[in-house]
Amino acid sequence: MIACFIRYELDPFKTAKFEHYARAWGQAIPECGADLIGYFAPHEGSATVGYGVYTIESLAAYETYRARLKEHDAARDNFAFARREQFIRREDRLFLRPVAGLRA
Repeated sequence: MIACFIRYELDPFKTAKFEHYARAWGQAIPECGADLIGYFAPHEGSATVGYGVYTIESLAAYETYRARLKEHDAARDNFAFARREQFIRREDRLFLRPVAGLRA
């Protein structure tokens, strides 16, 4: 299993739009094959950083998952919403594996 951490740099005046975007992934991500841990919006401290976290079996499964997202109606709508509203300034993905013998 690997975990994908998505770090978002956000427009601080559009965090409500990011929250809308995050909620929309609640159904699409699991339907496309990943286990959503959650999305995290700015609260205290930085007003420009948000995260999304999900787990998936492998990098090969990730490629299948990404292909499914491209065909999923709700996912396509959410990508279009993000492009149209421009609340995401930057998006970075980091893939990590759990340390053996520990469970988050």
